[in-house]
Amino acid sequence: MGRPYSEDLRSRIVAAVEAGATRTAAAAQFAVSVSCAIKLVQRFRQSGSVAPAPRGRKPFALAEHEPLVRELVAARPDMTLDELTLELEDRGIRVGRSSVNRFLKACGLTLKKSRCMRPSSNGRMERPHARSGEIANRAWIQIGWSSLTRPGPPPT
Repeated sequence: MGRPYSEDLRSRIVAAVEAGATRTAAAAQFAVSVSCAIKLVQRFRQSGSVAPAPRGRKPFALAEHEPLVRELVAARPDMTLDELTLELEDRGIRVGRSSVNRFLKACGLTLKKSRCMRPSSNGRMERPHARSGEIANRAWIQIGWSSLTRPGPPPT
């Protein structure tokens, strides 16, 4: 994203329009777009200033509720994002799940599973290890297949 024009240039554009030039002529004179000149004059007439609007990230939706969020996470560190979102909604604070996640990351808070919970069922599963030269589980080799995992000759 580009930088805003300098306040000097902005004030000269507005001064040219206020002196009687059209917005199009002022834009051509100062080598800016016509929409830039139009918006500058509109801003000047509405606010009296040619300063650019503030830029950057807007504050978090939960910024004013940080003590409450910290309290909820401290009370139940193993709750899920959905549970925390519902808990906030029950207290009259309506925010989206992704907003809660971004706010927690910005505050350095994490939700941890408790040690007494079962491990995830979609975790990686390993085959049982076999002793050297032995097949771990004969059921893994299909009948009719060779040990090189290629199909054997067709039955006669």
